[in-house]
Amino acid sequence: MSAHEGFGFNGDILETNIINLAVVLGIVISFVGKNLTVLLEDRKAAILKNLQEANQLALRAKEKLNQAQTQFDFAKKKAQEIREEGVLRASQEINVAMTQHEFRLAKLEEFKQETLQFYQQKAFKQAYVYVISKIITRVRERLNKGLDSTYHVIVNNFYVSRFAEYNSK
Repeated sequence: MSAHEGFGFNGDILETNIINLAVVLGIVISFVGKNLTVLLEDRKAAILKNLQEANQLALRAKEKLNQAQTQFDFAKKKAQEIREEGVLRASQEINVAMTQHEFRLAKLEEFKQETLQFYQQKAFKQAYVYVISKIITRVRERLNKGLDSTYHVIVNNFYVSRFAEYNSK
């Protein structure tokens, strides 16, 4: 061992170790790096695929949301139309019912007037029949009793006046 070889710094070993380390790192990086690169590329591809699928799902969801919104707006419009049509039909039904009611009331009033007129005529007829029957009864009684002198004179005067009228013509 020379004087340089003592406890001093041996740079060759360090250089050899660094070179060995660099070679080992190069081999590790070349083998592991390729695998790591492949793994990273696979992972990158999977992430990109997932992002594309997520974008497609988001587009489909947005499209379905737009369709649902359109259907909702259509249903809302249809419900408003149905509501308005219901109000219109209800008012028409009310008008028809009121017209029918007024017509029925008019018919009822007409029937009432006809009924009153019928019963008035019936009452007049009954009164007329009663009065005529009383008159006929009294005439029969007088005829059955015979004519007294007063009535005899009245009847004779009547016939004389009739005869006089007849002769004057």
